Amino acid sequence: MLRAYEATLEGWIRALDLRDRETEGHSRRVVGLTEKLAEELGVCGEQLVHIRRGALLHDVGKMALPDSVLLKPGELTEEEQAVMRRHPEHAWEMLKGVDFLRPALDIPYAHHERWDGTGYPRGLSGAAIPLAARLFAVVDVWDALRYDRAYRAGWPARRVKEHLREGAGTQFDPSVVPAFLRILERDGEPVFADPASGR
Repeated sequence: MLRAYEATLEGWIRALDLRDRETEGHSRRVVGLTEKLAEELGVCGEQLVHIRRGALLHDVGKMALPDSVLLKPGELTEEEQAVMRRHPEHAWEMLKGVDFLRPALDIPYAHHERWDGTGYPRGLSGAAIPLAARLFAVVDVWDALRYDRAYRAGWPARRVKEHLREGAGTQFDPSVVPAFLRILERDGEPVFADPASGR
C-alpha cells in the first residue's frame, strides 16, 4: 500500500512537470539534496520519510494556478505574483485531508517563509518555521538559481553560494546554510542531465 501511495505522489509530480515545463525536473532534483541536508543535521527515521515526501510535493499547490500565471514566459506583475504566492495555501487545502501526508505538509505549506518573518503565507519567523521547511528553503533556492528559467539564465555555482551566505539570518536559517555549503564542498555539486550549461 505504501508503494502505491509513493507511486501516486510521483504521478502527481509528473503531471505538474508536464504542465510547467520551465521547472521540469526541479521537484525530483531537490528531493535528494534535501534528504542529504536533513541527514547532515541529524534527521533520521520516519521524519526523514516525511521530509522526502514534502520535498517531492513542495510545489503541488501550483496545480491550482491558472495557466496565465504558471506558464507566463516572462516576469510576473504584482497581481500575478500575489496569485503565485497562494500556491502554499493551495497545497495545504489539497493535502490536509490525506492522513499519511499530513506530517509532510511542513514543506509545501512553509517553504516560502523567511527567517526574518517577511515570507509567506503566514509570516512565520525563526524557529517558528518548521525545520523541514527551513532545510528545504535553502535547497530550493539553490536549485532555482542554478538552472535556467525563461526570464533568466542559471547562475554560476559561486554566485549562488554567495547568495545563500548573504541570506543566512534574513531569508534562511543561519545554521542551515553552512551545513548545505559543507555538503557541496565535501561531495561536490550534484550532476544532472540538464544543468545550466557551462555553470
